[in-house]
Formats: sequence, C-alpha cells, structure tokens
Amino acid sequence: MRTKSLKKNKINVVTLGCSKNVYDSEVLMGQLKANEMDVAHEEEGNIVVINTCGFIDNAKEESVNTILEYVKQKEEGEVDKVFVTGCLSERYKPDLQKEIPDVDQYFGTTELPGLLKALGADYKHELIGERLTTTPKNYAYLKIAEGCDRPCSFCAIPLMRGKHKSKPIEHLVTEAQKLAANGVSELILIAQDLTYYGLDLYKKRNLAELLENLVKVEGIEWIRLHYAFPTGFPIDVLDVMRREPKVCNYIDIPLQHISDSILKSMRRGTTMAKTNALLERFRESVPGMTIRTTLIVGYPGETEEDFQILKQWVKDQRFERLGCFTYSHEENTHAYNLEDDVPDEVKMDRANQIMEIQSQISWELNQQKIGQEFKIVVDRKEGNFFIGRTEFDSPDVDNEVLVDATTHYLKIGDYTKVIITEAEDFDLYATPVTTLEKPQPLHAKRAAHSQSK
Repeated sequence: MRTKSLKKNKINVVTLGCSKNVYDSEVLMGQLKANEMDVAHEEEGNIVVINTCGFIDNAKEESVNTILEYVKQKEEGEVDKVFVTGCLSERYKPDLQKEIPDVDQYFGTTELPGLLKALGADYKHELIGERLTTTPKNYAYLKIAEGCDRPCSFCAIPLMRGKHKSKPIEHLVTEAQKLAANGVSELILIAQDLTYYGLDLYKKRNLAELLENLVKVEGIEWIRLHYAFPTGFPIDVLDVMRREPKVCNYIDIPLQHISDSILKSMRRGTTMAKTNALLERFRESVPGMTIRTTLIVGYPGETEEDFQILKQWVKDQRFERLGCFTYSHEENTHAYNLEDDVPDEVKMDRANQIMEIQSQISWELNQQKIGQEFKIVVDRKEGNFFIGRTEFDSPDVDNEVLVDATTHYLKIGDYTKVIITEAEDFDLYATPVTTLEKPQPLHAKRAAHSQSK
C-alpha cells in the first residue's frame, strides 16, 4: 500500500514589474522566513506566489502568461498551489477569478496578512525593515512611500496602489540600518512619487530631512533618488545633494512630454517653460548632476508638430539618461475617454526616433569620459568582465563599467577607482587605479569619503 510522503513545502516567489514590486516580494519573503518557512526567489518550489504588474499592456500580458504557465504546471502536478498578488490582481481580481479559476487565491496590493495566512504564516507587525533582499548584496531598494495622489491622465497606479502614504522617517532609518548591517552599501530610494514624501505625515515636503537622516547611517556609501515628480519638487533636496557626499549626484525624474498641449491633456500640472526652468535649476545647483528621465510618445492627440517639439527638446537638453515608451490606453484612466488615435506603428517609429537621438547623445557624453577617473561599485561578474557602476548610474537601466577579469581581480560589492579606456553608447571599459575598502556596517565613517565626488 502506497503512503503519501510528508513533503516539506517550499515557496517560490516570482516577481514581475518594477522595483516597487521587488521590494514587496522581499517583504513577503522576510515574513515567511520569520515564520520559519522555506522560501526562495524565482527558483524551484511546490507553492508559487506570483507578484504581478498591471501597469501597461505589455506588463499585463507578461503577468497573465506567467500565471497561465504556473497553472499549467499545477495541472501537470509539478507544483501544488499557485497564488497571485500585486497590481494586476488588485486591478482585475474579478476578471482573473473568472478567466483563470485554477489559481488557488488572488490577493491585492494591500492584502499581505491575508496572503500570509493562506500560506500558513502569521503577519508579524514587529518586522519593520526585515526582508530578504533579492538584489546583489551591495544595493537595495528602500520604498519610502506607497500610492500616489497625482491626477496624471494616462496612469493607472492610483487604481492599483491607492493614495499616497509616506513611511515615517524613523522607520526608514531603522530599515536602512538593518540593510547596512547586512552589507548593503547603496540605498535606492523609490516611491510612486518621491517629491510628495512627507506631505501626509509632516504637512510639508520632507524628502530633504529624510536624506539628512539617512546619510548618518553608518555603512551606507551611496543614496540614490528614483521617481521624483517634477511639479512641486522640493528644491532643498538639491542643497542636500550638493552638500552630502553620500547622496549621489543623480535623479530619476519622469517628465513624459514637453509639448504644452500634451502636458495639459496629461494633467501634469506643468509647462515647457516651467520644466526647462526646473532642469536649469538642477544643473546650476548641482554641477555635473546626471538626470534620468522617461518619455511617452503616441499619447492621444499627439500631432507630428507635438512630436517634433519633443524631438528638438531631447536634442537640446542632452539628458544623460533617457528611456522612451509608447502610450498604452488604460481603462478607468482619464485618458481612456480620449481617442487612442496614434497608430501603433507611428508610436513605435516615434519611440525609435527618440532613442536613436538619445543613443547618439549617450555615445558623445561617454566619449568625454575616456581618460577620466571614476569611483565604481562592482555589482557582479559576467564572463570575462567585472561589471560595475558609477554614482551616475542606476542598476539595470543605466551605463555599466566593464573591467577585464582576465587581467584584474575585483571583489563583488567593493568600491574601486578606475580610469575609462573605451566607451560605447551605454558601456564603458575601464582599468582599475586602486581598490577602496568597502565601508563596514556599524563602524566609523571612512575619513576619505570626500574623495567620492
């Protein structure tokens, strides 16, 4: 007679979408580990939790395909249970339950306690900042707020993430200290909108004060700002960036478009003149600052004239970093009431034109770096190269610095000075000058830190 073996459950967390989802998966995994459960990120496991993205069409398609893939594995007996959480589930739960009923349970973005209960775990309130990081050991995302109060016409994030809710400074400092104690030396601050940070808790935009507190965390070498909204940007942040060596001279500020008629329809609360003035203020306040932005082409009503204005502006501004996306017509957004009148092939052509311009700009800016010395952090080794980044580059989206591993030895997570020897559109090749000691958590601040700028 066959007896059923008592197999120990292993939970496989699969993350789709943006860095906010990465953070949420890490929090989930931290809770599961605290419950003494076996948990892994995107490995084998008989129980699968899919953290989905529902932002634009491509992301939704990827999420649905991933769900279907694991449901098929469940039908074939390769996994026992499939749970779905995240933005797609928050936005389309009734439709998903109807169309893909073989998923064991669906959870929204705010239902972590319910998801944990379904997995046989208890939600532990005391675990502020406790999470299992899935990024390379030297950097981690620090989510400083949830949700968004902005009225942008094209964006479905408020539908999935709710209203803006800042985390208290003391909680974020605690989280940063725990990350530093585990060897993290770079914090990447993320939110739907960094600019709005603190308005709900402190009745003022308080990003500068948060930075002033985070730079005091020992073991942290770099602090990087992602996703700052241009309207109402707190200028005192630039003062902190200029004054504090730990705050990278880098900002990710999605501008989306520059034609006044499109900005108005997008409900961005700004104009071309105001945007240009803000960018000028950035560059005056922090010389040598790297600005990353993202743009949307093919928005409803975008004329050839609007696009030519955008193209010329990209040429004039010469952004250090830029990404371009085609407009996605999202139901229940304000722009959904408009006619999606730019053909897909025109959208794609416009995006390609913008990226061709940016590729040339990036190549020209990179050529200027040949012969210059930079401090880099070593993220990983790939083939015959150590892959690093400067303070002007964020992981996965920006330039990378490649050092020949056949002739030089570097340690992952270390900071080292290099001289750039060759440059392409988005890759830099370098030779080490010297290896700097990695900052040790909870020890005295390196006196030589000022050399980082």
